[in-house]
Amino acid sequence: MGKKVWLWNHYATDMYKNRGGRHYWFAKNLIERGYEPTVFCANTFHNKVGFIDTNNKKYTTDNLDNIPFVFVNTKAALENGLDRLKNMGLFYKNLFSVAKEYAKIYGKPDVIIASSVHPLTMVAGLQIAKKLGVPCICEIRDLWPEAIFSFNKVKEGSLLGRILIRGEHWIYKNADALIFTKEGDTDYIKERKWDTAQGGSIDLSKCYYINNGVDLKAFEESTFNNEVNDEDLDSEKFNVVYVGAIRPVNNVGNILDAALLLKDEENIQFLIYGDGNQKGMLEERVRNENITNVKVKGFVNKSLIPNILSKSSVNILNYSNTQYNWARGNSSNKLFEYMASGKPIISTIQMGYSILEKYQCGIELEESTPQNLADSVLAIKNMSEKQYRIKSQNAKSAAEDFDFGRLTERLIDVIKEVQ
Repeated sequence: MGKKVWLWNHYATDMYKNRGGRHYWFAKNLIERGYEPTVFCANTFHNKVGFIDTNNKKYTTDNLDNIPFVFVNTKAALENGLDRLKNMGLFYKNLFSVAKEYAKIYGKPDVIIASSVHPLTMVAGLQIAKKLGVPCICEIRDLWPEAIFSFNKVKEGSLLGRILIRGEHWIYKNADALIFTKEGDTDYIKERKWDTAQGGSIDLSKCYYINNGVDLKAFEESTFNNEVNDEDLDSEKFNVVYVGAIRPVNNVGNILDAALLLKDEENIQFLIYGDGNQKGMLEERVRNENITNVKVKGFVNKSLIPNILSKSSVNILNYSNTQYNWARGNSSNKLFEYMASGKPIISTIQMGYSILEKYQCGIELEESTPQNLADSVLAIKNMSEKQYRIKSQNAKSAAEDFDFGRLTERLIDVIKEVQ
């Protein structure tokens, strides 16, 4: 029998629905390597209507692609606020009885991997792992509460801010191992002076880096099996493609500003796929300013994204420079899908621990101005065929290093370390 691995991610319900995502792919690859993973998640979907019916019980189960899923009963939450807090709290509270009952039926795990975003999942992981006498690996996919502080939702010096920081430190100190998704996230521990080298209590040797990535086989199958019939995408024009959320942190209006500067370049068009609270504003700008070289395509199913990206000429990572700390790197799922498409990438920000720079598969702008973005689009378009092919091949090679088969091998190394 292989080692039992419990993967805890409050929001993995979306991975169950989409048959893809970090913990779905980890579980799939762990099975291929002889492990027995089980994914624990809420019975509700993140910011979506609908839920998995638990028949008024604490949990229900299902088996998808040989991956056991455990759906913990929670309360629906479509907006941030009280319902969101109740949703988090119920997931935390119910995990204790669910874990106890599930272990009684199927046996206790050899290791628990408790993943953020919110910290209560990791707190439950540490507490329940201690009760069961097994190690707990905490996975930090977003530095929380730093992300809350950066969006000014909570002041760092406030009572709540100080409590959150103390809780974060407790998690880092008590975890048997820490996995960070951005290469520079351990710098945060040093900045806080929490590492043992500065007299703190956290040994950096138990910190590991496993970024997000892509299932290349699934990506390539989807590219060929889910054809997008779109006359703009299928045209002979130079397609500048953005796929993703349309909200302030993505600063998509910057793309429209760049497009206006290139309106006389008849062979260049900008195609924007995605949805968000600023989509209507973009569409209004396109109409009112007569931006004829931009098409706002709206929401697309995840299964269609690989085919869309494969038909691009260049893909844009477009972010706000002010609403996030990019110094520690990037763990955006979109980055790895862009690389898997084998097309050059333009990032509107410079990142620490830059993957684009390391693999030489794109351009990062020193300043996120419309003019710089427009110039970068022209630079890619005017490359020689050989230069363009090298950038494209580099992107594909980078994606291979972040294929979930390789990432799972790194995860297994961490599991072995805590056994």
